Amino acid sequence: MAKFVLAGRADCPYYAKAELLADYLQKNLPDFRIHKITQHPDIWEEWLKDLCKKNRWSHNKSPIIWRELLDRGGKGLLLGGYNEFLEHAQLYYGVTSSMTTELMKRVAQENLGTHIEKELEKESLKGLVNPLQVWITSASSLACYHLIPILTSGEVFGPQMEISINLFDNKHTEEKLISHKQEAEDLASPCLQSVSICTQAEEAFHGAHVIIILDDHVDKEINSLEDCIRSRAPLCQLYGSLIEKNAHNFAKIIVGGKTFVNLKTALLMKYAPTFARNIIAVALGVEGQAKAALARKLKITPSCIKDVIIWGNISGNNYVDLRKAKVYRYESAIWGPPHYSRPVLSLLFDREWVNREFVVSLKTLTATGRQFGGMLAAHSIATTLKYWCHGSPPGEIVSLGVLSEETDLNQEDVKTTLPTKNDHQERRKVSDDYKDLFTHLMPDDEKDLILSDGDLPDPGTEPTSLVPPALAGRFFSS
Repeated sequence: MAKFVLAGRADCPYYAKAELLADYLQKNLPDFRIHKITQHPDIWEEWLKDLCKKNRWSHNKSPIIWRELLDRGGKGLLLGGYNEFLEHAQLYYGVTSSMTTELMKRVAQENLGTHIEKELEKESLKGLVNPLQVWITSASSLACYHLIPILTSGEVFGPQMEISINLFDNKHTEEKLISHKQEAEDLASPCLQSVSICTQAEEAFHGAHVIIILDDHVDKEINSLEDCIRSRAPLCQLYGSLIEKNAHNFAKIIVGGKTFVNLKTALLMKYAPTFARNIIAVALGVEGQAKAALARKLKITPSCIKDVIIWGNISGNNYVDLRKAKVYRYESAIWGPPHYSRPVLSLLFDREWVNREFVVSLKTLTATGRQFGGMLAAHSIATTLKYWCHGSPPGEIVSLGVLSEETDLNQEDVKTTLPTKNDHQERRKVSDDYKDLFTHLMPDDEKDLILSDGDLPDPGTEPTSLVPPALAGRFFSS
């Protein structure tokens, strides 16, 4: 089979003549195929230059004709312009063209008009599609690199939802942003409509439906609580004001990463009060690390462990609650159907490991941020977004960082956490069973409210003296 590609300026008379000859050959020869490309006269020269540079050809006129090597692949075989194509048709097929000059010019003008109409139609169709605007801050990070393919796969927002990704970061990271943009476009995902780069703060979050806050860049070491608050407060204040000004009314804001997650979320709630109920923190990373540690001990895969609950500061002082944790498909003398499960604590006979080594290892991982790479952060954020948009798996409990209601414990000016359900984007309480978890509540001072620490109980016992931060690990199920 012979497949030729005919490309030319939309108003070129010789392109019109070559097109007529190619159509005749395709109609009368069963193994002859022609693919036609027209470009507007204003962009033709630049397009031709890029094409020749890519394929290492030398050609500077309209039209340009080449043959696609279907049996071998590759860059194609350049045939030349109109004269070379006419000679090829005469020698191989015994066909020539008798099109007059007047007809050539008339057809060329018709081609230009048709090309302009098609371009206008494409633009109007694009205007009819309203993609989901997804903004990612600190987009030059490794977590963003791993997050983009997951967002464009259709698993998070649905296969029918088109998205537009906006990469937001500082001006000096523009080279990395361009690289991330090219990688995203090379995915050729049907769900991805466009990828754009933003380095101007005043343009950030314009029309945003989903905002993902990743770890920001820190140039200097932070040694104290005051330095921590001072380093994050200005940026969170900037983000908060931009969200209030530019974001969509029902935008979802999700805070991920491995450093000061609770603090950043609390500050965003303060500086963007309109969106306070739509701001959440990702706790699935810590939950995943806890499941991995348990899986290694039980010699199973982490996916077999469910309902591990994280309380407290997601990236700081937290408590892993195993009282409701379950194990599925555990190899032992007792077997059951796929939905059969057994309590984790009933299978962990080494309570010394649970109360000591397990707690210390997770505390070390949280404090140092080791093993919390870009891939773990990306999957944690994507999974949380998926559950937020479509609901979490039936009967499964997962961890989530949100600001609890003041009425949860019937105390004024007290913010703690209680179990909630996530049912198609609507959170609600699961039960009142956890109201007695915290007996010592936090002070009223706002700084202590954000980052106060307390004594942590053992994972297998009920906490009795935990002083939770303002934003603690919550969980939801549906």
